[in-house]
Amino acid sequence: MKYEFHTTQDVLRLCKKHNLPISEIAKKYEAERAGKSIPAVRNKMKQTRDVMYEAVRAGVKSTHKSKMGMVGGDAYLLGVALKKVGTMMGNKVTVRAMAYAIAVGEQNANMGRIVAFPTAGGAGVVPGTLFSCAEHFKAGKRKLLRSMFCSSAVGLIIAEGATLSAAKGGCQAEVGAGVAMAAAGLTEMRSGTPEQCFHAASIGLKSYLGLACDPLGGLVEVPCIKRNALGCMSAIGASDLAIAGVKSYIPFDEVVWAMKNIAKIMSPKLRETALGGLAVTPTGNKIKKKLGMRITK
Repeated sequence: MKYEFHTTQDVLRLCKKHNLPISEIAKKYEAERAGKSIPAVRNKMKQTRDVMYEAVRAGVKSTHKSKMGMVGGDAYLLGVALKKVGTMMGNKVTVRAMAYAIAVGEQNANMGRIVAFPTAGGAGVVPGTLFSCAEHFKAGKRKLLRSMFCSSAVGLIIAEGATLSAAKGGCQAEVGAGVAMAAAGLTEMRSGTPEQCFHAASIGLKSYLGLACDPLGGLVEVPCIKRNALGCMSAIGASDLAIAGVKSYIPFDEVVWAMKNIAKIMSPKLRETALGGLAVTPTGNKIKKKLGMRITK
C-alpha cells in the first residue's frame, strides 16, 4: 500500500515524500486499508468526534453516581469551577480539559456511550485535551478532525509496536498511550511539524512508562478517571515543550519499545487484575467485599 506505516520513521518518510501532515497520511492509509473513499473515512471520524462530544456534553451536566458510588459529579464540579476560574491555579483551558476528560470517564462508569480512543480506561485524555484546546484556539471542526487523525496514527504505532491493553502493559498502555496521542494531535492542531508531533508524543509517553493498572474492584473508575484528567495536563505540557522547540532525546519508536519491554517485566498484579497497588489498600478491599471478590491481604 502506498501510505502504509508501522513506525514513526515510516510516517515521517511519507510526510516528507508527499509533503503532507501526519493527519493526511493517517487518513489515506485508513482509506487504503479499509478499501473506502477518503470522504467515507472522514465521515467515520466525524461520527467518532460527535459521540465524544455527546459524552462530554452529558458528563459535565451529570451528578449521577456510578453503581458502586465511587465516581460521579466531579466533571460537574469542575464545570462550576470554570465559572470562577480565577480561584484555580490552572487556566480555563486546563480546567476545562480535566472536566471533559472526567465527563467521559463518568459516562463510561454510568453505562453511557463513549469512544474507546484508545481504550475505555484511557478514553478521556484525547477528547479532554483536543476539545478544550480547540475551543481555546477557535480551531473549528475540520482542524479538530485533523488532530484526531494525527492522534490515531500515534495510537496505531503504539498498538503495533507495544500494546494498548492494560491487561498486558498496565496503565502506561491506556492513559499513557492517550497522553501520547493527545500530545501529538494537539501539536498538529497548533501547526507543529510532524517531527514536533512525535517529540510531543515521546515526551508525554516517557512520563507514563511503568504506570500500574490497579483499579479498585477491577472497575474502570478509581483511579482511572482522575488519571485521565491529569493526563490532559501532561499532554498539553508535552505539546508546549515541543512547540517551543524542545526535543525528546529518545525517538518515539524507542519509547514504544521501552513500553513493551516494561510490560514484559511488569508484575501481573499491576496489570488490571486488582491484585496489587491501590486495589489492595483497605479502601480497595472494601470495594472488593461489596463486589463479593476475594479480599487481598
